[in-house]
Amino acid sequence: MPIVTYILRDGERREIDVPVGTSVMEAAIQHNVRGIDAECGGCLSCATCHVYVDATSTAELAPPDDSELELLDGVATERRPESRLSCQLVVVAAMDGLVVQIPARQG
Repeated sequence: MPIVTYILRDGERREIDVPVGTSVMEAAIQHNVRGIDAECGGCLSCATCHVYVDATSTAELAPPDDSELELLDGVATERRPESRLSCQLVVVAAMDGLVVQIPARQG
């Protein structure tokens, strides 16, 4: 299984084996990763699963679609070029090594 590393607000790193086909958000919820609120449950309507893809990440990601880009305009913390919604990052084998940082706040 691909490993996704979550960097929590306090700097703690959590490495999680994530099954292929599971979103980065779902894995965070299943493993009680603090800071990913996911109020809409992954329906692409709330942006409370915002993460920053770490520059050291070796994962290969598809670019965000127009719906994701639109929601990223309304995130609670600074939007950066590396901002993504973790509900839209569905894990594939090429995402092994993905590192995401949880922003200071979601709502």
